[in-house]
Amino acid sequence: MKALKTSTNTRSIFIDFKEITKAGLAISVVFSSIVGYLLGFSEEHPFNWVTLILLAIGGYFMVGASNVFNQVIEKDLDAKMDRTKNRPLPSGRITSQNALILGFLLTLLGLVILYFINPKTAMFGAISIFMYVSMYTPLKTLTPLSVFVGAFPGAIPFMLGWVAATGNFGIEAGTLFLIQFFWQFPHFWAIGWFLYDDYEKAGFFMLPTGKRDGKTAIQTILYTFWLIVASVLPVFGFTGTLQLSVVGAIIVLLLGIWMLYFAFKLNKNRDAISAKKLMLVSVTYITLLQIVYVIDKFI
Repeated sequence: MKALKTSTNTRSIFIDFKEITKAGLAISVVFSSIVGYLLGFSEEHPFNWVTLILLAIGGYFMVGASNVFNQVIEKDLDAKMDRTKNRPLPSGRITSQNALILGFLLTLLGLVILYFINPKTAMFGAISIFMYVSMYTPLKTLTPLSVFVGAFPGAIPFMLGWVAATGNFGIEAGTLFLIQFFWQFPHFWAIGWFLYDDYEKAGFFMLPTGKRDGKTAIQTILYTFWLIVASVLPVFGFTGTLQLSVVGAIIVLLLGIWMLYFAFKLNKNRDAISAKKLMLVSVTYITLLQIVYVIDKFI
């Protein structure tokens, strides 16, 4: 019985750790960083398994820390929303004090691990966590511009992998940053649209106009268009060593048109169902785009 109880407690701690670090989100971010690394390594900067593993672990710790601090700050607000009220902090399974200790521990370990890769990787990791916790999080209840501010730390992981591979930030890393930067807007506005009622309970401003209206839908279309433009830039040959073949660019363009279609559907229907579909398509889009980029490099 004692062994069973210990096993149950260990499982509960593991589940709470996954929830407070938002494991699903953290893993998707780590995936972006890994893709950036795969795009960045070359004969000049050879592939290194140790670096890749350090990037994955350090990246998870940094994202996890950001999410922990975010939930400490928003503990009382999370308690008001249906989708977040059962999180470890508002439900009382983890205390704010213990969460803060975990957050600082993850931050310290994450920075040290990323520093072992190279100082620039650690620097961008630090910038990401600072902007997410100190700027984006408090702005969510003050202004719709929070999404714009949050797009900066949100766009860092893709380029972080390139910096980890090369030790440099140039036009290549900047292009990867640009792609994920523009992607943030249709993605998070779609989330803000279909979860509007829940966000309203906590006083979060997630839509550019603060409303589910035509202006928000039009801006979603416009930012999806700029995302498509940024995504095919490497085919034109002025993004340094980050290149994309014509075939790869066509595939990426078709993926973009697919996502743009759902952005137009949101503008037409202006309902939660269309917004949720756009959100799901946006996640599929960025994942497939990154896979196409990697395959295109090696083929």
